[in-house]
Amino acid sequence: MKRRTPLSILTLALMFAALAATAQTVVPLYTYPDTDNNSTGITWPAQFAQGTDGQLYSTIQTNGTYNAGTVYKISTEGVYTAVYNFCAEGGDCLVTGGYPRGGVTLGTDGNLYGTTADGGTEDVGTVFEVTDAGTLTTLWDFTAGLTSQHLNDEGYPIYPPVEATNGDFYGVDDGVYGGTYGVFFKMTPKGKLTAYPFDYTDGYEPNLPTQATNGNFYGTTQFGGGTCNCGVIYEATTGGKITPLHVFTGYVSATDYDGNRPIGVLVQDNDGYLWGTTYQGGEYNEGAIFKIATTGKDYELVYSFQFAGPQLLGQLPVAGLTLGTDGNLYGVTAYGGTNNYGATFQVTPAGDVTFLYSFCSVTGCADGIVPETPLIQHTNGKFYGSASGNSLCCGTFFTFDMGLPPFTRMLSTEGKVGATIDFLGQGFTGVTSVSFNGTLATTFKIISDTLLSVKIPVGALTGLVKIITSSGTLLSNQSFKVLPTVKTISPTSGVVGTVVTITGTGLTQATKVTFGGKAGTFTVNSDSQITATVPTTAKTGKIEVTTLGGAASSATTFTVTP
Repeated sequence: MKRRTPLSILTLALMFAALAATAQTVVPLYTYPDTDNNSTGITWPAQFAQGTDGQLYSTIQTNGTYNAGTVYKISTEGVYTAVYNFCAEGGDCLVTGGYPRGGVTLGTDGNLYGTTADGGTEDVGTVFEVTDAGTLTTLWDFTAGLTSQHLNDEGYPIYPPVEATNGDFYGVDDGVYGGTYGVFFKMTPKGKLTAYPFDYTDGYEPNLPTQATNGNFYGTTQFGGGTCNCGVIYEATTGGKITPLHVFTGYVSATDYDGNRPIGVLVQDNDGYLWGTTYQGGEYNEGAIFKIATTGKDYELVYSFQFAGPQLLGQLPVAGLTLGTDGNLYGVTAYGGTNNYGATFQVTPAGDVTFLYSFCSVTGCADGIVPETPLIQHTNGKFYGSASGNSLCCGTFFTFDMGLPPFTRMLSTEGKVGATIDFLGQGFTGVTSVSFNGTLATTFKIISDTLLSVKIPVGALTGLVKIITSSGTLLSNQSFKVLPTVKTISPTSGVVGTVVTITGTGLTQATKVTFGGKAGTFTVNSDSQITATVPTTAKTGKIEVTTLGGAASSATTFTVTP
């Protein structure tokens, strides 16, 4: 074997560096046509959702047959197709709504959900559901207090709702029409909406929250919260209780600064921290990256953007961050970069920031300018986004490749044994096995090459899901939680020291068994049975089993006898 010389090692290093640089290059796939005075209609936040067919779906605010916006889909090769044109009835769009701004999210039923900023019965916006075939259903007409029945539902929603693990949808609107500080709302799948108002200390003009692994929602508001009026990080329960966790104080001086005007959706990293960006503030008052624990503690301003110096770094981010399957976070800045038309960047969990690409780096700015919408990582491993453009140049749909492998994304991240879960991905026509943290699923159905339906098997474990196909292995981008159930307890009463048999499902990873809230010793006999001993501190009440996937209580009360 020929021994490598230092020169050949250097050559290999340079080759790998060149490959890495190429992988980070933004590749334009589609140029959005101008619809009105060099405007593409692509507006912040306009987030993408990967559909069950493997294509990416979003909205454009002012294009389409009736110039009132569309839901559209675009393939990973850049083939654009309009899915639904708003305002087919003409006039003020009082039936279907119009001018959707925020993009769409994917529901567990495979349909897409979004909002219109105008139109609807009271002409202040709607919540809609649309199929990938283009059938639209209006689920809610906002009233902004214009009817006595709905005084608090506000109007002018700019974000799509998101489906929570409980099956309901949650969203926000900013209070422009209602005259208050905005609302956090819950909507059932059938379209019953309940609104929970913000007050000034909670923040003003809320951005869409994300549901964290603890089940609560976390988001930011662009304004309000304190004398600075610089915005808030808030927590909201599924029952609508809103709690401010951090009040931004903005830029005071080069030695006294915080974030100001947070924009974009928060994202939770693999360590449980929430990450986001502010449009202003930071050391140079040109935007910042921050993180915070879900408890509201450990707030840290991680990085300050700066459009200065020889590197001409990015500035003024509005899109927030996206968690990659490598554990790093990715984002875009609307301005900055070598040409001051925006940039892509990566931030590690340790807070190290690397700028990857500056927009308008090719002739005629064909790669796009002013990226303002969130990135999405497709299950093929690549990142995709859109640049809005302006009167100088074009808006584009683009991609860049960090060399991350294909993966699978779950439509629901938790479920009970026996339930059916759908997975997004590719190459599913060649699936040979599916396992939940090592436990093989005996029943799965290949719906298409991009959609797989799997029955959660007995003994399934909380953790990553692995799908083996003829072309390779796909891992889920996050852990799946196996929810436990408690079906029976026997006996239903007894003295301290009594051994109680508990039956249910998903019990293998049990970590605690309590009697009226007091922990007892226990043995896991199987995935469907636990035997537990009544502790000396036991109280009459429900028996609760806690596992790595969640907790479940008995329907029957256990009575502690003398």
